[in-house]
Amino acid sequence: MTGFITTKDLKAKMDNKEAFVLVEVLGSATFAEFHLPSAINVPVDDTFETGIQKAVPDKNKTVVVYCRDIECHASAKATRRMEALGYTNLLEYHNGKDGWKAAGLSVETGRGF
Repeated sequence: MTGFITTKDLKAKMDNKEAFVLVEVLGSATFAEFHLPSAINVPVDDTFETGIQKAVPDKNKTVVVYCRDIECHASAKATRRMEALGYTNLLEYHNGKDGWKAAGLSVETGRGF
């Protein structure tokens, strides 16, 4: 089942160093522009199922999924595909990377890992 998370709650999760995986589902070039701190990049494309299972093998782990902004539907597609794979603890961050940055919160640039 997928839930939703606000900017405030996501920031609190990060500040409290809670155990979760933060996944940006946009393409690698968009990810490299900027992304949320500690996010990993698993684009929603033909390799998504393989990529997400490799990146997050534990299907019971909390995973926060985001894309560009509230108008972007890539995170909704990703969570549906993850549910079909058996992931049980999904949160969708609707405001996305643009909302995070607009709130004045720090971002990272580059490919990351």
